[in-house]
Amino acid sequence: MSNVESGRFGCLPWVAAWFSGGAVAHAAWQLTAWARWYCDAGYEAGGRLELNVLLPLTALAGGCAGLAALALGRAVAQPAPKAVRVLLPPVSVLVVTVLLGWWFFATVGTLDDYPGDSGRCPTTNIPPRWPAWIPA
Repeated sequence: MSNVESGRFGCLPWVAAWFSGGAVAHAAWQLTAWARWYCDAGYEAGGRLELNVLLPLTALAGGCAGLAALALGRAVAQPAPKAVRVLLPPVSVLVVTVLLGWWFFATVGTLDDYPGDSGRCPTTNIPPRWPAWIPA
């Protein structure tokens, strides 16, 4: 990749990767908070404090994961044809951040066998409206 080609967009891809990673992480945090509230599992004062402490850490980790995925995608795509060089980095950012958000929801949002009081969720604490085709 030449300097002219890489300097065309400057830092825009890096900023976009940072913000998209943070946005996906924030969405995963929101989904986690909603699942805990809906099932009333881990949503007492200590659970809410845990979620509030995790919010900035989650967004920071999502941003860092977006940057790392962009750097890795660019490094892998460097010797490839132009179409791959253009598409692989943003696709890698999207895939990595969505997979990390999914993992966060599955591990933190659905507290398996936690005593939920709402009666709206099974013992797995996965809300019934969660799509069956997405494992949690």
